[in-house]
Amino acid sequence: MLKTLAVANYRSLLNLVIPLGQLNVITGANASGKSNLYKALRLLSETAQGGVVNALAKEGGLNSTFWAGPEKISARMRSGEVPVQGGPRQKRSRLRLGFADEDFGYSIALGLPEDGASAFSLDPEIKRECIWSGDYYRAVKNLVDRDCPMIKIRHKNSWKVVAKHTATFDSLFDHIADPANTPEVSVLKDRIRGWRFYDHFRTDTEAPARLPQLGTRTPVLHHDGRDLAAAIQTIREIGNPQALDEAISDAFPGATLEVLSHGDGRFELQLNQHGLLRPLSTAELSDGTLRYLLWAAALLTPRPPSLMVLNEPETSLHPDLLPALARLIIRAAEQTQVWVVSHATRLIAALEKAEFCHSIALEKELGQTRMAGLGMLDEPMWEWPDGGV
Repeated sequence: MLKTLAVANYRSLLNLVIPLGQLNVITGANASGKSNLYKALRLLSETAQGGVVNALAKEGGLNSTFWAGPEKISARMRSGEVPVQGGPRQKRSRLRLGFADEDFGYSIALGLPEDGASAFSLDPEIKRECIWSGDYYRAVKNLVDRDCPMIKIRHKNSWKVVAKHTATFDSLFDHIADPANTPEVSVLKDRIRGWRFYDHFRTDTEAPARLPQLGTRTPVLHHDGRDLAAAIQTIREIGNPQALDEAISDAFPGATLEVLSHGDGRFELQLNQHGLLRPLSTAELSDGTLRYLLWAAALLTPRPPSLMVLNEPETSLHPDLLPALARLIIRAAEQTQVWVVSHATRLIAALEKAEFCHSIALEKELGQTRMAGLGMLDEPMWEWPDGGV
């Protein structure tokens, strides 16, 4: 389970360090920084999949993601005694992302090339990466250290260089794959790659979930929901079919969900509703009903990840469905760490009834995102490694 998330110099997240729990509910007004926090976590997930540089390119390049305010916001600026103003930068611009879980911590610092010799001079470079043991970074706890092109690992009481010419766009996860000598790299890579994000279920008239699809065993629903029927059937065979039936009945009293298997290997869903003389196919369901079925398939997965992130799950759902969705999310959070980014007060209120719910309310001050109510004594200990040359 992630215990701490840290982000620095990313859009409105100038320097945000927040504690995390089993079920995390991210709330806040529009433009408070919820989307930026979500995107920062997605960027972190790309480090273990070789896509962090490309992901930043899709956001408009590294320069466009940097904090746009002054390098430091003084107390006098906060009080309004002096206007918000900047000056010459004292430090190189670095985008920093990091986290700590129950065993290890990880951080990455990205910056722009120092020279313009390449045509790819706007491509971000990985300047520093570290993996350490424990909750927060200390040099004596460091296990793997990447400083620009050089990667070294702790070997007994000294350091051993394992790579001298690492490509600036490759993470250390792409270069170290030795479970015997660097088990922490393998463990963290597997954990990060297992993070699951759901933020774009398709429910339009052409959505694959509305049409019969070839089905194979599907313990993990695709992020767009294309294999919904196969995922539901997989839950029935190797998951928790009772929980599935309860989730359907909770949202649609008297309803039952069936999976039809066509002779050619295609699967199709049908929803039997109380009072109707025939079942409804997924092509006939409303966007909200179909979306709820998608959430049921995602949250009741027979293969829970270490982290599941749900971005605005209330989209297209009628308010009356939100308590049932909350109960589904709470059930899932008993087996895996869950993030929920939401605007829906009814969903938030239902989730906050769970004893292990950790509410993270974001607010903005002078353009900077902060966690409301987080005092100096509440903030987790965190220190960034030096950012490399």
